[in-house]
Amino acid sequence: MKHHLTLRIGPATFRIGSAWPAPIAQLASLYAAYPQPADAIADFTVRLQPTSLVRRFIRPSIFITGDHGLADAAPMSLSHGLLAAEMGMNLQMALGWRRHMLLHASSVEKDGRVLVMTGESGSGKSTLAALLGERGWRFMGDEFALLDLDSGAILPFPRLVSLKNRAIDVVAGEVGEGRMGPLLAATAKGDIRHMVPRHDAVARMGQGAMPALLLFPRFGHAADMRAVGQAEIFMRLTQASTNYVALGEPAFTALTRFVRDVPARAIDFPTGEDAIAMVERLWEEMA
Repeated sequence: MKHHLTLRIGPATFRIGSAWPAPIAQLASLYAAYPQPADAIADFTVRLQPTSLVRRFIRPSIFITGDHGLADAAPMSLSHGLLAAEMGMNLQMALGWRRHMLLHASSVEKDGRVLVMTGESGSGKSTLAALLGERGWRFMGDEFALLDLDSGAILPFPRLVSLKNRAIDVVAGEVGEGRMGPLLAATAKGDIRHMVPRHDAVARMGQGAMPALLLFPRFGHAADMRAVGQAEIFMRLTQASTNYVALGEPAFTALTRFVRDVPARAIDFPTGEDAIAMVERLWEEMA
């Protein structure tokens, strides 16, 4: 396509093409600190193309496609082109990545150990990971945690952090406007704004570490903490993986080891500050 960018995030390289210049310009700006190897062989291609010739110019409408796509996916407005590009990259990973087991989870690292957080949309895992990444932790990923099938390590995938609705002001107040992307208003999931991770997250995105704690966070409830049984953990993590079935026995072996070796807790919290205090306390107890 006329407008394009090649971008590396963690171990994955994407070639993103667009019929319009704006989404590529926004990506290039927000991912300016990431490797953009124009001559690299990409793992995946993402294409943002018009739903029809007319819709390229009149009320522009984006259809997300690429190496992997969803034929029944709803088109998106050009004003949400940045979100479409991010969704396109996530879609390629979810449907096509086979080098690691993918967990729909956020992850951060401290002292050479990784905290993994997983839960449903709105659970607060992205906001919590973003805030911890500003408080002495290394941000490793928001959308996917990559579990190495052989070593059991978590590999970084530090894409932009997708913040929704009330979380936008909380995180923007912490990091400042210089690392915040444009406001994408009235998307299917409400208002969305992307945050650029700190420089250390990008500089060290080739460095994995062993998981030390798994959390199931839940925002909007009175502070509480409880243990989670291994059978429940295994079931919830298989549900949180997009490629567990495709990877077969190696994924079963790797996930069994993860569940056996990594302690897990479920936490409820009313605010981000409460969650951070709970995480720091747990981390010290398990040191």
